[in-house]
Amino acid sequence: MRGPRGVAPGAVPCPGCREWLARASSGDNRQVSPVRRIWLALLLVAAIIAAGTAGYAALGFGGLDALYQTVTTITTVGFREVHPLGTAGKVFTIVLILAGVGTVLYAFSVVLGILVEGHLRSHLGRRRMERTIARMSGHTIVCGWGRVGQAAGRFITGLGGRVVVVDRDPGRVDGAGLPAVAGDVTDDDVLRRAGLLRAGALVAAIGTDAENVYVTLSARALRPDLVIVARARTADSEAKLLRAGATRVVNPQRIGGQRIAAAALQPNVVEFLDVVVHDGSLEFRLEEVTVSAGSRLAGRTLHDADIGETTGALVLALRASGGEFLANPPRHSPVEAGAVLIAVGTRRQLDALRAAAREPG
Repeated sequence: MRGPRGVAPGAVPCPGCREWLARASSGDNRQVSPVRRIWLALLLVAAIIAAGTAGYAALGFGGLDALYQTVTTITTVGFREVHPLGTAGKVFTIVLILAGVGTVLYAFSVVLGILVEGHLRSHLGRRRMERTIARMSGHTIVCGWGRVGQAAGRFITGLGGRVVVVDRDPGRVDGAGLPAVAGDVTDDDVLRRAGLLRAGALVAAIGTDAENVYVTLSARALRPDLVIVARARTADSEAKLLRAGATRVVNPQRIGGQRIAAAALQPNVVEFLDVVVHDGSLEFRLEEVTVSAGSRLAGRTLHDADIGETTGALVLALRASGGEFLANPPRHSPVEAGAVLIAVGTRRQLDALRAAAREPG
């Protein structure tokens, strides 16, 4: 059996049909964008108006009268006819009403649906994000989602910590993939929405030192006990950030230069520290453990606590509450409540050390 005009069965009669069938058979059913849907709906309305105007013009209406009659018909306004209609005019008007009213209603529903859907989705997304942040505590707020902020956020989440991003750029916030708040980071209300009153730390990684100083001042005023780590672009800003209340100030350029120099002079030491602190490919980790009051370590010496035998972790340094680091501390060194132990060991050994520093003796 032959197809139309001698086309064999299964053959595609035209290149355009062939292309359309290829897209359909390959499953290329990508959703039409909202803007394109609106344009298509408006084009349909314009086509109906043009067809109606041309039809009434063919029935003897003037140009403006034909356009007026078409618009009043498809919008169901109900004004009287501009000119009396004969049988042909009435039939044409019936067809125009059936086609035009449906098209206008479709276009209206498309525009309204896209507007409502977009606003509703955005509103529901914000409410869901607010509820997520409201349930968080002990998290880290990263102010500024640039290169430094992203690197800090990824490292914190890689260690199992929770992060809330604050940035004034909605595009960065949407692409963060983390709980986030879009707004001016220097606004106290924005910091409160990010859960500042329940946070464990704040990272000020905005592009300018002035903004980092302002954020540090605001966060310190709201939370005097908060750990604040601020980024400084210049050496002069480091002292200002410390006076503003930063717990620690980091200059990425200076630290980067120091690490480059250390890698050139002591490459094995730098590689070992990178693996232990950042990489995680070795079983051993380097972490800090704070000694709680009333724990079995508080009030004893390193010799009496016998940390190496009971936990297996190796204490590399000891820092008394508010004091300086004591590297390779002697065994008679006292371990007071609030002291910080810098220890190396496996995850299991470090977990045992944390339990000893927290549980009552």
